Amino acid sequence: MHGGPASPGWLLVALCAATGAYCLLRMRSGPKEQRRAAGGEALMGFGMAMMAVPAAVAAPPRGLWIGCALVFGGVTLHALWAARSDAGHLHHAMGSGAMAYMAAAMSSSAGHHEHGGIAPLTGVLLLYFTAYVLWSGVRLVPVAAVAAPGGGRPAGWGDRPELARACRLSMAIAMLAMLLGF
Repeated sequence: MHGGPASPGWLLVALCAATGAYCLLRMRSGPKEQRRAAGGEALMGFGMAMMAVPAAVAAPPRGLWIGCALVFGGVTLHALWAARSDAGHLHHAMGSGAMAYMAAAMSSSAGHHEHGGIAPLTGVLLLYFTAYVLWSGVRLVPVAAVAAPGGGRPAGWGDRPELARACRLSMAIAMLAMLLGF
């Protein structure tokens, strides 16, 4: 993230890293598509944690931002390709596209961003993530416990749909915070 107080930046780092770690745990169970989505969300969480490190602490080299822009640009293209068969991938495309956009902007300004108003693309991303946070917050209602097929042991905490939703919600809130500081 750019300048400003370090404490909010460290809180974002902690939130995003914890979300990424939980998503890694979610990769251990569930159907293949669920594991793949959890892996993408883990990549987003750790990428956001890296981007949220206060600039006063560590100013990554320009090449790192270029690499991030390329990685998240590729993830965006992959999500758009997957959205042909499942519209649920469009949110992943928006998130990874926002990450690619921020990384590209950070690489071109070497971590120093001039604030002369909100860029149109930043405004569109702010609107999208605000709507997503409100929509997913409403959907985050307690879901009945998921039991294993055949009446076996209940699903583990990594298989609980409300935790996956909370994970996505926390990343969307973090994305909003990062875009507001952009």
